[in-house]
Amino acid sequence: MHATATKSSTRKLSEVARHVVMPSGIVSTGWRDVEDQCREFGDEFDEWQRGAGSLILGKDTEGIYTATVGGVTISIPRQVAKTFLVGRIVFALCVLFPGLKVLWTAHRTRTSTNTFKSLQGYARRKSVAPHVESIRTANGEQEIAFVNGSVIMFGAREAGFGRGFDEVDVEVFDEAQILTEKALEDMVAATNQSRHPHGALLFFMGTPPRPIDPGEAFTGKRDDALSGKPADKVMHVGSDAVYIECSADADADPDDREQWKKANPSFPDRTPLRSMLRLRKNLPSDESWLREALGIWQSVRTGGVLPMDAWGDRADEFSKVGHGPPPLGLEIGPDLAWASISLAGRRADGEWHVELVEARNGAAWVPAYLDAVLDKNPGIPGVVVDVGGPIKSMITQRGTRYTLDGPDIRLTPLRVSELTDACTKVLVGTVTGWLHHIDQPQLTAAAQSAGKRMIGDTGTWVFSRKSTTSDITPIQSATYALWGAQNESKLKTPRPPRVSAGGREYVTRNRAGRGAT
Repeated sequence: MHATATKSSTRKLSEVARHVVMPSGIVSTGWRDVEDQCREFGDEFDEWQRGAGSLILGKDTEGIYTATVGGVTISIPRQVAKTFLVGRIVFALCVLFPGLKVLWTAHRTRTSTNTFKSLQGYARRKSVAPHVESIRTANGEQEIAFVNGSVIMFGAREAGFGRGFDEVDVEVFDEAQILTEKALEDMVAATNQSRHPHGALLFFMGTPPRPIDPGEAFTGKRDDALSGKPADKVMHVGSDAVYIECSADADADPDDREQWKKANPSFPDRTPLRSMLRLRKNLPSDESWLREALGIWQSVRTGGVLPMDAWGDRADEFSKVGHGPPPLGLEIGPDLAWASISLAGRRADGEWHVELVEARNGAAWVPAYLDAVLDKNPGIPGVVVDVGGPIKSMITQRGTRYTLDGPDIRLTPLRVSELTDACTKVLVGTVTGWLHHIDQPQLTAAAQSAGKRMIGDTGTWVFSRKSTTSDITPIQSATYALWGAQNESKLKTPRPPRVSAGGREYVTRNRAGRGAT
């Protein structure tokens, strides 16, 4: 990212970003001092990066960062060097403000380690090294300590990093698309006693989350930033946060290189064509490419049959099945790429409840997981499936009896007429208000994305697997479970009751969509 290495871009932030939301009350910025310090380090910035830096470090009349409350959220594709921009800001702040304490955390250990190695190399640059006292490389204790007492500590959230700190001035949440509200609560409190004269800063940066990601915190940041903003306007004022999003058009052709340029302000000058082609070849699907390389949020690309305002109204954190154990619904996605298990049942007030129990990539995990759930919940009356769907490659049929390969689990198959009835019931229950859920992000994302496939000229329909690139197995499995709960007399007992050594155990609830094992 040196000026001498590649051609610098003169495009402004408003020319490269799809959305820019800036805080109110900016009268000055700390960016000039940061840029001067980075220039001493040997770095130059593109014009859009200068614009982003000015917003990120904007200050009010009292000299406090205007984004100190809501933080800085950056939704940006891979290969745009977001680590370069945020990393240089953090290094410069560490040099300019003695005793600054920074936590840099990613979800995965591998990502955290790679970022640390990158910034470790930067710390050893000849122009930077005089400011650095030591570099600690031990796993779990990686840090860069500065001569003036500032420190950057690195770690992975999946390894528990981030809890137990205090007086933290800057927190960087890399891979923010995989960030639960619980992890956020655990870490943000560490900045409450920040001693930085301009206030603490929180950075959230990542790509749009996959449907299976626990991305509620990142999605919430985006929703808050864009709420009520005109879709055709790039720059917005009036917030306590900075939000920057770079992305291609919602209906972009995955291989349109003009769309690559629209999504990635570093292409082709700083990110060469070969790098984009390498990423294109190695991402597993068009969906992954559109999300991770072109920055397109799936909720923008897809529209479902269920009205999301009504679905949101049906959210009830206290909702639960009043009588149990409930039946389960099981759905496998196309190419066995995803799978979900849900439950459903009548509530104590007579209305109905659906809930996602487990959703994961792949399908190999299903037999053992379902076997364990039935072991701990032997009273479950049935497991409902669409035997005409992708699950057919994992089941054995003997006459009218369908069993899941592996464990001896009998399944309840849905006829086409029953399947169309089940889908209609979910729509009717959502609109009229008798169907409830606990607002699990994966189930809601699936409900938002699930399209409609008409069945002949009968006027009936089912949720369409082909009209969306998203994982809709959570809403499909919930639909099957609801049919089972409303037609319990038609259910096939999964297997003769077996009592496990640990006794009976009801399926556990988990807001992120993961249940008991």
